[in-house]
Amino acid sequence: MTRDAETPTARQQRVWDRNAPGYDKQIGFFERVWFTGGREWLGGRAHGRVLEVAVGTGRSLPHYRPGVVLTGIELSPAMLAIAQRRAADLGRPADLRQGDAERLPFADGTFDTVVCALSLCTIPHPAAAIAEMHRVLVPGGTLLLLDHIGSSWPPVRAAQWLLEQLTGRAAGEYFTRRQLPLVRAAGFDVEEAERHKAGTIERVHARKPAA
Repeated sequence: MTRDAETPTARQQRVWDRNAPGYDKQIGFFERVWFTGGREWLGGRAHGRVLEVAVGTGRSLPHYRPGVVLTGIELSPAMLAIAQRRAADLGRPADLRQGDAERLPFADGTFDTVVCALSLCTIPHPAAAIAEMHRVLVPGGTLLLLDHIGSSWPPVRAAQWLLEQLTGRAAGEYFTRRQLPLVRAAGFDVEEAERHKAGTIERVHARKPAA
């Protein structure tokens, strides 16, 4: 398949396979200065049978509490291999497998918590991914999201828009998306929604209504 003919999902797999070796070094800086405390926030709220969508290189693994039963899905085999090594090094039992966030390979109502960190900005169809997260949660289950979003400050949002004219075409990464409306549209009840860093970072804690 030529690059012109590849699907958005295939492009994302290629991009993240290429970026996997340097990802931890690159994202580590941003997590210290921009996403500060975000993965700890996710891990402290996750419970029960947990699915992390787009687990990446497994950077959230150290922050889950003891006792959770962890499953992770990742599109990129190269990113997934790093996550599997990280889980082994941590002694963290986890079922980490390749898969597409927009077509989760799990039955309805499989998980108590679904987590997605810094990934809905690159998933080609975020509404489809959030709908899948809703499907695989039990009634009353918890959704936890962390991502960069369009700023609440217009000058910053304008700069984000300009930046994503490059990153959208090159790597399928977007800086002006807002996930909260998609969460509500998928049928979740939002319990917490926090914005940080001039409104460019959002943390969302939502719940699938009980049956």
